[in-house]
Formats: sequence, structure tokens, C-alpha cells
Amino acid sequence: MTVLNAVLLGIIQAAGEFLPISSSAHLALFSFFFGGQYQGLAFDVALHLATLAAVAGYFWRDILALAKAGLYAPKSADGRLFWYIGIASMPAAVCGYFLAGAAEHAFRNPLLMAALLIVFGALLMFADRRGSAAGNKREVFTLGAMLLIGCAQALALAPGVSRAGITITAALLLGFGRAQSAKVSFFLSMPVIAGAAVLEFKNLTPADINAPLAAGFLAALICGLAVIKFLMKYIQTRSFDVFVYYRWLLGAAIIAVYFWRS
Repeated sequence: MTVLNAVLLGIIQAAGEFLPISSSAHLALFSFFFGGQYQGLAFDVALHLATLAAVAGYFWRDILALAKAGLYAPKSADGRLFWYIGIASMPAAVCGYFLAGAAEHAFRNPLLMAALLIVFGALLMFADRRGSAAGNKREVFTLGAMLLIGCAQALALAPGVSRAGITITAALLLGFGRAQSAKVSFFLSMPVIAGAAVLEFKNLTPADINAPLAAGFLAALICGLAVIKFLMKYIQTRSFDVFVYYRWLLGAAIIAVYFWRS
């Protein structure tokens, strides 16, 4: 892998991880559209670590407050949310552990990714518009709500669903506002990314630590911080429609290229 390819993949990872457009699908489709060998889940996790650092860097005050409340005031709203995030991460962790092989092979079929991009994009639009039409928004994340969002997150093992997209969709359907939905999506990403990194570290060797890896990590970190800042400001006044339209166009492009090459 060249440094340029690593930087491009880092940017794709960061944009796709935090925007509801599926980072795993974009990483897999990079080789589908432009040729070359897909780098595998181990490289995905290396880039995910950079986006994990981006979330921690942007929300460090919130994370510190949640952790402090979770340890010293577990019955407070923040204290409960801290533990709920951990519990809600379990469905994705269990599915990831048992379906890692399928995620790396069977789920990466281009037509399947195209279908998931289109279908779950439509679901995001429905949830967003339904939420906008509703009156008062829910304020408190209960254990039940967090478990439902966590179960939805497990679906993102299939590239094209989008971890950010499906968790935001689930939160919107449960009655939370856009900013709340996006924020809890970011928080839920942290245990899952960290857990995946621990599992994949056994596949890394000293030879993997090189200039392209460092370049990809830095690109994902810098781009991740920028994307989080952009999204949190963007959704204050605008809907998720632009991301849905992008998903539909990308899905259509994948189908067209697939059958053109057949």
C-alpha cells in the first residue's frame, strides 16, 4: 500500500464512520471501483483506532463527565447512561465476535452493499422526517432505549448498513432529537471500536507498522475531528436527506458498474 492510498482510506474511514454513509462499505468499494486488493479487517481496525481517538478528543469533556458519574454517582442520569452505553454495546460485540468471517467475505458482495445502502438510507429518511413532525423530544436514554439502539448497531456488521446511520435511525424512531441521536451514536462507537481493535491486534505484526499505516492513522484522526464538528453543527438546522441521496446515488452506481463489468 502506498502512502497516498493509506491517506485516502483514512479520509474515507473518518467520513464514513461519523456520517451515516457506511465506512466499511466505502473501504470495501475502494478496491471495487479503483482496483487493488482490499486490505482486510485488520487495516480497518487500525483506521478505526484513529476515529476512536477523534471521538475521545472531540467529546472528552462529556466522556469525562459520564465516566465520573458512572463511577461516583451511578444513579444519576449521566451515571446510568455511562453503564447503559456499555450494556448496549454488547449485541454488536457478540455479533462481531461470531460473524467476523462472514463480515470479511460474504457480506462484502457489491450488490448486497448497494441494496443495504439504498434500503437503510430510506429508513433513515423516514425516521428523520417522522421525528421532525413529532412534538416534544425524549430527553432521557433509558436502558430499554439504549438496548434497542445497541441491537440496531449490531446490524452494521454488514457493510452498507452504516453504524452511525442505523444507530441514529433507531434513536430518531425512539423519539430523540437529531443532536441527541448523533451524540449517543458517537458514544456507542467507542466500546465497539475498542473491542474490535483488541480482537484484531493478534493479526498485526511489526511489519504492519510503517509509513502508510501512520499516514492513514493521521488522516483518519484529522478528518474525523473535522467531520464530527461539521455534523454536529449541520444537523442543528438541516435534515439527513443529503446523506440519504448520496447513499442512493452510490447504491445505483455500484449496481450499474457491477452489471457493466459482468
